[in-house]
Amino acid sequence: MKRVTFILKVKEDKLEEYKEHHKAVWPEMLDALRRTGWHNYSLFLREDGLLFGYFETPESFQAALDGMASEEINAKWQDFMAPYFEGIGGAHADESMLELKEVFHLD
Repeated sequence: MKRVTFILKVKEDKLEEYKEHHKAVWPEMLDALRRTGWHNYSLFLREDGLLFGYFETPESFQAALDGMASEEINAKWQDFMAPYFEGIGGAHADESMLELKEVFHLD
C-alpha cells in the first residue's frame, strides 16, 4: 500500500460547518472512496484551517484521484464542499490537494 498525505486550507469562518458535514459524509461518497482504493482515510484539522489528509491506496495518489473523478457522487460532493476551502480558485478541492512527500517512516 502507498501512504498518501495532502494538505488543503479550510476557511476559518467555516470550520465548524466543515466538521459537522464530516460527521455525516454521504453513504454514497463513502462507498465510492472505498471502491476506488481510499483505505484508512483520515482528515486532521488545525484551528487555523490547515487540513491534513492521510490515506492508503494500492496504486498511486493519481490513480485514487482518477478513480474518484469517474464517480458521479464525487462531483456532487466536491460542488457541495467547494465553498469551505480557500486558495483553490474555484476548482474542486480534490483538484487542489497538495501532496506531501514522505521523508521518514518508522517500520
